Amino acid sequence: MTQTHFGFQQVDEQEKSQRVRGVFDRVAERYDLMNDLMSAGLHRAWKAYTLAVANARPGDRVLDIAAGTGDLTRGFARQVGPTGEVVHTDINEAMLRRGRDRLLDEGCVLPTVLCDAESLPFASNRFDLVSVAFGLRNMTHKEQALAEMGRVLRPGGRLLVLEFSRVARPLQKAYDWYSFSVLPRLGQWVAGDAQSYRYLAESIRMHPDQGQLKQLMKANGFGHVDVHNLAAGVVALHVGVKC
Repeated sequence: MTQTHFGFQQVDEQEKSQRVRGVFDRVAERYDLMNDLMSAGLHRAWKAYTLAVANARPGDRVLDIAAGTGDLTRGFARQVGPTGEVVHTDINEAMLRRGRDRLLDEGCVLPTVLCDAESLPFASNRFDLVSVAFGLRNMTHKEQALAEMGRVLRPGGRLLVLEFSRVARPLQKAYDWYSFSVLPRLGQWVAGDAQSYRYLAESIRMHPDQGQLKQLMKANGFGHVDVHNLAAGVVALHVGVKC
């Protein structure tokens, strides 16, 4: 069978998808709290920036991939208004259910779909905007997922990829110490799960950096790609325009 990486380990491709599913099954209940703690609340600013860059218009159709607990979904719904459409999707049922319940509790009623980003169940050229936040690095075949995102976008539509990336060199040692010493302990203390947060730190190191992801997007249907570094490169927002 074909091998791929799960953090720093080499595993069969099928095994990776099962392990990733297990990670998010375990962390779903404390996902939002852990996001606040491990980023000191900065994830909210990163998502707000993404929404500002997206600037979806009333009537737009938006697909939110790996949408989890629905932070971006909610923001897109406000932007597109009652004449637009936002579809909330995730491959993990526990995360999707938690996000759906949060959206409904806040009076936000919209389509929620369990699906794999590598094989999207939507027609070609359907959406004006596609987003994926902190989900691309967990996908086994990133090229296939990016090509699928491009397929469902209309020509000239935009893909926004918000993801952990390569931190500026002067901060690397401190960031590594936090990632491999503090983060797993925080995960154990709050979520009772150090292993999942150790995987998080490892998966970030295995993900393409800013330049590599830009080239990957350009090789899979996006003619122009802008890169916005946030928090000294801890996170980057890539914005690609479909050819």
